[in-house]
Amino acid sequence: MIQQESMLNIADNSGVKLAQCIKVLGRGSSRKGKKVRPTASVGDVVVVAIKKNLPNCPLDSKKVHKCVIIRTKYPVRRSDGSYVRFDSNAAVMLDADGNPVGTRIFGAVARELREKNFMKIISLANEVV
Repeated sequence: MIQQESMLNIADNSGVKLAQCIKVLGRGSSRKGKKVRPTASVGDVVVVAIKKNLPNCPLDSKKVHKCVIIRTKYPVRRSDGSYVRFDSNAAVMLDADGNPVGTRIFGAVARELREKNFMKIISLANEVV
């Protein structure tokens, strides 16, 4: 469950190491008069600000970028009743077309990305859980 101000490890070789969530895209923010914080789960796209990167990173650290969540500490319930959770919150940086910026993905990736049509990320990952 990623919300505003959450810190995300970046799990690709784009040069970004740490990013902070600024906005969760595509989630409503109110429910029957009550203010509700929008949260993102595996496969959701968020807007992030780069907090830590390598010196040769091609992405500008003074701009905001989009990324997709690939791992969360909060358990994700699957349709068969099982749950999956990971040790850290992780994301993959996206370009304007929705493709990953990096050419490698480190660590395991949740199977829910296949349902959200992030096939390029699935194919780059070495393990799909």
